[in-house]
Amino acid sequence: MSLNGALLAGRKGFGAWIWLGMKWILLLVFLWETFIFAQVLWWRTHNPDQTSFMRARAASLQSQRRPPLFPHPWVPYQGIPNTLKQAVVAAEDSHFMTHHGFDWEGIRQAYQRDLKHHRFVAGGSTLTQQLAKNLFLSEQRSLWRKGQEALITVMLEATWSKRRILEVYLNTIEWGEGLFGCAAAAQHYFHEPVRDLTPAQSARLASMISRPRFYEGHGNSLRLQDKTDRIENRRSQVAIPD
Repeated sequence: MSLNGALLAGRKGFGAWIWLGMKWILLLVFLWETFIFAQVLWWRTHNPDQTSFMRARAASLQSQRRPPLFPHPWVPYQGIPNTLKQAVVAAEDSHFMTHHGFDWEGIRQAYQRDLKHHRFVAGGSTLTQQLAKNLFLSEQRSLWRKGQEALITVMLEATWSKRRILEVYLNTIEWGEGLFGCAAAAQHYFHEPVRDLTPAQSARLASMISRPRFYEGHGNSLRLQDKTDRIENRRSQVAIPD
């Protein structure tokens, strides 16, 4: 075989291996997305015991030899006061009832902020996007994670009701170091069952969601109080699922 023939055969062989590798990668991606979609369908009617964020935080606390996660009992949607539902929607996603998982105006504004700072500063995430991240992903900021988050968001919006999305969100969102879910948050901060939260307490919890571990130790900051006041004033203006 001539030298040119050998080189050509080598290129063909290498190309075949590349194509085979790409097919395996596509198959693995397909199987992974199918697994996630199966979990999404299961959690439509079954409550998740833990989320990806909970497992990551539990591992971090264990590595630091710190106390484990607080107990986080599940509260059904009808057991969560409307004041808390309204406050959280007002604070995190005022268009929750009208969008299909993505607030495009919020994304545009966040993109402008990211360009200005030359890094990921704000994602313009809706409640559904936040839930997708909490259930399956990590805190890492990357284009890959945002793409995966977008795909899971579509899955959630296509198969869950808004009521279910908000119920799972409120029961799994982080509210402090090792503190997840509205029942644990109400007990930790106010020593009350979640059903007895006042409108002011609901607004305070909602104002902490953006930086829960920071605000846990800075509950008297003027910025947090200002956020709480704004949320309480806007709370009655947002719609929530029946």
